[in-house]
Amino acid sequence: MEEDIKPLLIPVGGDESDYGIMNIQFDPADLKCKRPFHVEPSNIVSVNDDTQRVTDEASAMNKRIHYYSKLTSRSDRALIAPDHVLPAPEEIYVYSPLGTAFKIDDCTDGYGKNSSIVTIFMIWNTMMGTSILSMPWGIKQAGFTTGICLILLMGSLTLYCCYRVVKSRTMIPLIDTSNWEFPDVCKYYFGSFGQWSSLLFSMVSLVGAMVIYWVLMSNFLFNTGKFIYNYVHDINVTDLVPGTNGSNRVICPGTANEDQPGNKSGMFPSVNNTSFELFEEWWSKSRTVPFYLIVVVLPLLNLKSPSFFAKFNILGTVSVVYLVFLVTLKTAHLGFHLEFNWFTANEFFVPEFRIQFPQLTGVLTLAFFIHNCVITLLKNNKNQENNVRDLSIAYFLVGLTYLYVGLLIFAAFPSPPLSKECIEQNFLDNFPSDDIMSFVARLFLLFQMITVYPLLGYLARVQLLGHVFGNVYPSIFHVLVLNIAIVGLGVTMAIFYPNIGGIIRYSGATCGLAFVFVYPSLIYMISLHQSGQLTWSTLIVHIFIIILGLANLTAQFLL
Repeated sequence: MEEDIKPLLIPVGGDESDYGIMNIQFDPADLKCKRPFHVEPSNIVSVNDDTQRVTDEASAMNKRIHYYSKLTSRSDRALIAPDHVLPAPEEIYVYSPLGTAFKIDDCTDGYGKNSSIVTIFMIWNTMMGTSILSMPWGIKQAGFTTGICLILLMGSLTLYCCYRVVKSRTMIPLIDTSNWEFPDVCKYYFGSFGQWSSLLFSMVSLVGAMVIYWVLMSNFLFNTGKFIYNYVHDINVTDLVPGTNGSNRVICPGTANEDQPGNKSGMFPSVNNTSFELFEEWWSKSRTVPFYLIVVVLPLLNLKSPSFFAKFNILGTVSVVYLVFLVTLKTAHLGFHLEFNWFTANEFFVPEFRIQFPQLTGVLTLAFFIHNCVITLLKNNKNQENNVRDLSIAYFLVGLTYLYVGLLIFAAFPSPPLSKECIEQNFLDNFPSDDIMSFVARLFLLFQMITVYPLLGYLARVQLLGHVFGNVYPSIFHVLVLNIAIVGLGVTMAIFYPNIGGIIRYSGATCGLAFVFVYPSLIYMISLHQSGQLTWSTLIVHIFIIILGLANLTAQFLL
């Protein structure tokens, strides 16, 4: 009798809720828990080489698995593909957040190879970007005390929203979401609108980052070329812009005309005025240098695979560490220059609270933005039960780095004789081009950005062309048109609006509206409502978070 009541289809390997790439409660060597899938060869990339490693046998077996999955609905958890149709472990791929399949060497489903320390460092390294250069300017816009409070509050808020992103997959019942990314979750709850809107806002963050990179690369290339020219011709630079005297000179470039040559009042022992004026004419930060970059960068963007440039990711870490060292040394030499006054400004200092504080919140939204790829970074964590802890530690370290750089530069800025209003959107601009330490920092960052820019372009290509044409490289013509459009936007901004603080806050508030504030809160409320667990307090709190995101975006265009 007992045999008669047993189901005909028995799950293999136990409860399927224990499966998935985020779960470690099973033997990673057990092939029964694999959930492979078929992806077109054109969507397969390798982080090690350019070979597309999808064999005919693996493709055939994945098609069989699709056949098994079609025999029942997605919510039916009884039918699981047997072992003999599963690909070998070395032929299993996992999705990146952009829909591309990546081979993960020596990593099986649900069992990552990275320790918590490595995971924390990866998240820290991914979040630390160009926003660090604008942090002193953002604190100046908000006020010293208000800036500290905002960095702490925005760090906590974006961490909570990031936590909601990580947990969003686990709240979907009766479906294996182990290979899902956050855009898949958005599509599940909001349909095609969620899929395409997440693509749109993700493109905003990518293109915004590429525009910021172009503006900064133009800046760094200009100052690097100026330093080399002055050094080769033994020019003693005496800038026309106001600044302090001594070996640790700090300048206020905002009070001078940008196109005014900074060396004209210097001594020219080995170069005449005519040749120097010719150099100034052909080496202009806004008129010529942004175009020179096209010759170097545009060909790199058209490469089919950017895997070569991924080898230089360590330069990002080196650049941040060097910036921290530079800030520490400059502060030790300059000392602290602070005066506390809550609402009234004077000639040299800004008040502790300023109405322009939303400009800092816009910058911080992008500074703490990792929500579109955090699931991928945490998938490869060896200890999945520590994901929330590791994510919190990473956010704490990121916030600490921003506070350290922003507060020290603001506090050490020599006021008097200079006003705190002189702090530039890129704090390296407050050091003259002949400053050795700043020259090294600009050179490091220039080389790093030239290697990262093709990776950003590749991600934009994967997202846009992959979704529209189903192929990340439909033809050289399609890729060239896209790259010319992105580069053209960067050149235009470098000429007419070279303000990285403004670009960061606009793009950060725009993409953050969807990925940081709206989607994580809406998805959490909908999932609780569907399970009958939504309370009034939860509803009010998350509606308030959405309102904050809308207010953050609106304020960027009003101030």
